[in-house]
Amino acid sequence: MSGIILRLCVEYWQIRRDTMDWITGIQNAIDYIEEHLTETIDYDIVAEQSFSSTYHFQRIFSILCGFTVGEYIRNRRLSLAGSELATTDIKVIDVAMKYGYESPDSFAKAFQKFHGVTPSSARMNGSKLKSFSRLILKISLEGGKLMNYRIEEKPEMILTGYKKHFTGAPYGKEREQQEEQLFITTRGKQWFLRGVSRNIDAHCVITNITDEGYDFYYCHLLDSWDRENLYNKSVTGVDFVEDLGLENIVIPQSTYVIFETNDVKSPICDYFDLLNLRIQILTEWMPDMGFQLKNAPELAVYHWLPKSERNVQIWMPIEKIK
Repeated sequence: MSGIILRLCVEYWQIRRDTMDWITGIQNAIDYIEEHLTETIDYDIVAEQSFSSTYHFQRIFSILCGFTVGEYIRNRRLSLAGSELATTDIKVIDVAMKYGYESPDSFAKAFQKFHGVTPSSARMNGSKLKSFSRLILKISLEGGKLMNYRIEEKPEMILTGYKKHFTGAPYGKEREQQEEQLFITTRGKQWFLRGVSRNIDAHCVITNITDEGYDFYYCHLLDSWDRENLYNKSVTGVDFVEDLGLENIVIPQSTYVIFETNDVKSPICDYFDLLNLRIQILTEWMPDMGFQLKNAPELAVYHWLPKSERNVQIWMPIEKIK
């Protein structure tokens, strides 16, 4: 019995140490950014501070913070630029150059968009400026939660649907608003795809993530005959590509960790339950299991069963940390 207890204690402290290493790494990356705000920042070097890949770091940063690494850097620079203009005699052009802007015009546009006033107006007594504080990572180590999951090697899939380019980070209030609007305004397409696929499972895909935004797809899995002939006007009599804006998206073969929740009944009303589940996967499960996010599409699969039986699966592409 004592041997079992000792082994459990060792495993507990190993998990705790790994989690603390991960938290320390994220904070190291933030500290590195802060120390180099007046220089060109290489995302690969930033990610090295967090002991993870560039892709994994950028994704987990946006999930935890609600904005991208690029947005954080831009907002911090503009916040500091505003403070310098308001409290010193430094020239506007010198501030622009200091914080990475190639011309006074591009700096003035970004400055006004952020602060609501021009750089020259920032010098005026009583001018209202915005502050964007430095990030300090604070995560409570909770754990102890039962999380049902499975790891599957998924073959290549071809999904059919439509896409919308969303702005901002893939997680946060902005996505909730954009996603809700898309679901409300495209219900006809959703019902059409559900009927053509003869499958009630909807696949929502996030891919092509950049600092400026990402592509969001609403798709269904069609069999090969339906998929090929859906685009054949001589067969259907309708040009669905032009009329409905449908397209195919290829999901490459990849290893996914799949978490399923029966608590979430819809993609809109319980959006933050899904967000919290993603955060839990990234901050608890992945550090414990030695995985990181792989650069591949992420999926949420909605099973539109009778309301009492509805559930959502989160598919996150993973790879072992080297």
